[in-house]
Amino acid sequence: MLLRQVLLVFIGLSAGGVIAAGVFAFLAMIGVFPRLIGKTATHRHILIYETVITLGGAAGNFIDLAKPSIHIGGNLFLGIFGLSVGIFVGCLVMSLAETLKALPIFSRRIRLASGLPFAVLSIALGKLLGSLVFFSGNFGS
Repeated sequence: MLLRQVLLVFIGLSAGGVIAAGVFAFLAMIGVFPRLIGKTATHRHILIYETVITLGGAAGNFIDLAKPSIHIGGNLFLGIFGLSVGIFVGCLVMSLAETLKALPIFSRRIRLASGLPFAVLSIALGKLLGSLVFFSGNFGS
């Protein structure tokens, strides 16, 4: 029984680590981090960026797993956290918007002339179906 539990913990943490690495790779690929570094002209602090990104990912995983209650700062902490998340989401949205500009170039290179609307619709319907299955089956709780 103990061996089974240890194996399940190992598999779960490994899968979570792979997913987290994929998310960070996606964010780096679409240019969120390089764009922030370029706009702020802080190239000389690249090690600090790498450390903070890694620690932020690890802290996010820990908070998701342990679900600690935070009783510090009250509304001030909540305001700072909300501002930070808002800035991050804004940067992410702008990077995604710039990535979408490359979609017509990509479709020309793979010679996708008439099926692009169907491809986008298929992606959207797949996302919708996945969300409906997830939320209707109480998979998140």
